[in-house]
Amino acid sequence: MADSLNRPAVLLVLHDVAPSTWTDYRPFVEAVDALGDVPMTWLVVPNFHRHNNLDAHTDFRRLLSARVARGDELALHGYFHDDQEPGPTTPRDWFMRRIYTHEGEFYHLSREAALARLRAGIDLFRRYDWPLQGFVAPAWLMSDGARQALRELPLSYTSDPQHLYRLPDFTSIDAPGLVWSARSAWRRGLSKIISDQREQHWRQAPVIRLGLHPVDMRHEFSRHYWLNTLERLLNEGRVPMTKVNWLAQQRGQQEHAA
Repeated sequence: MADSLNRPAVLLVLHDVAPSTWTDYRPFVEAVDALGDVPMTWLVVPNFHRHNNLDAHTDFRRLLSARVARGDELALHGYFHDDQEPGPTTPRDWFMRRIYTHEGEFYHLSREAALARLRAGIDLFRRYDWPLQGFVAPAWLMSDGARQALRELPLSYTSDPQHLYRLPDFTSIDAPGLVWSARSAWRRGLSKIISDQREQHWRQAPVIRLGLHPVDMRHEFSRHYWLNTLERLLNEGRVPMTKVNWLAQQRGQQEHAA
């Protein structure tokens, strides 16, 4: 146990988890399970794109409950994972909401609107007895109102591509992450080049996050990259952990040092 506390970690994170994306993820998850005890963090969307309401998908909820029993973590990932707020009014907002992504659900929300969606997500987790500590905004985009809302709720962390943040004070913790843009062949090729460079740069990092998306699973090139990268990091001695367990370990080490 003491040895594992001193070893670097790898966090495998599945984004956009919903009934409609399980078909994409299933072969990959089965391949990871075959590697042994590799816990994952599943970023669950309560009603993905407004036509995947988890309340209506009993079998998928059972699957998620089984993953929790196995040792995986479920985190809240927005509520709808789409952006249907009033149109952008500035060039920056136009870029962020129409070019960078159409799914930045929490990018433009007021505190009151963010609270309503966050509370609805928390209520769903409670209905199905799923432990909940973390929230990740779709596309990692949050308005000031969304940040204010998070300070008022019983959640312990959120994140962006390169950091985890303890709530409610948004204490920043370096947690570098690899993520791909896999919508086209040239994007996949460029993503691999960038990811290979970043992985080498982060060889001594205490933790590396692997942020997977359903589109990554639809292409053999990107799917194999993620599985091969996970295996390589495990073979190099990194300990696979969920986000919440890694954060708990860091807090324990800080308290012990104090």
